[in-house]
Amino acid sequence: MIEEEDRLGMQQMDQWKAIRNFGFHVTTCCGYIPLDNRWCNDWVIFFTRQRLKHQVDLINRVYNDSELQELWSCLESKICQFFTNIEVRPSLLHGDLWNGNAAEITDGPVMIDPACFYGHSEFDLSITRLFGGFDSSFYASYHKLIPKQLGFDKRQELYALFHYLNHWNHFGIGYRSSSMATIKKLLQWIR
Repeated sequence: MIEEEDRLGMQQMDQWKAIRNFGFHVTTCCGYIPLDNRWCNDWVIFFTRQRLKHQVDLINRVYNDSELQELWSCLESKICQFFTNIEVRPSLLHGDLWNGNAAEITDGPVMIDPACFYGHSEFDLSITRLFGGFDSSFYASYHKLIPKQLGFDKRQELYALFHYLNHWNHFGIGYRSSSMATIKKLLQWIR
């Protein structure tokens, strides 16, 4: 599988030359929730508005959670701090890459139930660690092609927040505590 992972990484690097914006040409879904894939030339704006804020707004329509609203208002304008001194190039992402959405057949890896869009290459890695994970060779091959940038671990928490919020929207209040704990942790890390 390592050769296939290397090949996938090389394809991602070739895409950087052709795609200059974040988003996708069609609406995709993460679970049953449609994603706002309108093109945007700024990753932080795209991720903040079209991923996180969209999930927060959906939660507030159902739960009207005042603590979430308060914490989100503190975090929203500071998300850019997690991207200081790094370059983010659009990469084609699966969008929901947990171990239940990946398999391997004789011909190589198979991706199941994608929520594709062009985004930060690190985004997909956050969910790979949340629900079951992948083996260490997956991460070694990935980081051999795309080394960790400054602040990688903190951005993984930020990207995990999307998935916790998305799960809150899908499965209910049981994901509130992980969502709120992640927001509080992120707020501790920024000025």
